[in-house]
Amino acid sequence: MAFESLSAFIAMEGHGPYVWTCYGVFVVLLAGLMLWSQRRRRTTMEACRRNYEREAQGQQRTARPAATFTRVEVSQD
Repeated sequence: MAFESLSAFIAMEGHGPYVWTCYGVFVVLLAGLMLWSQRRRRTTMEACRRNYEREAQGQQRTARPAATFTRVEVSQD
């Protein structure tokens, strides 16, 4: 084994805090990415299921514009 004891392994000749902080950040980011991906997949599947059910029932929503623009006359008296 390259290290004499567990405490020497954790200290890593003075580089331990940097190394273990990097590992910690990696694990936290990986866990966050996994949770975010699961939630995103769940919402996408739910939206697909709702669309499928709506189409199956024949109640397709009519497409309407995302925004309406109305011309406003402004007088500068």
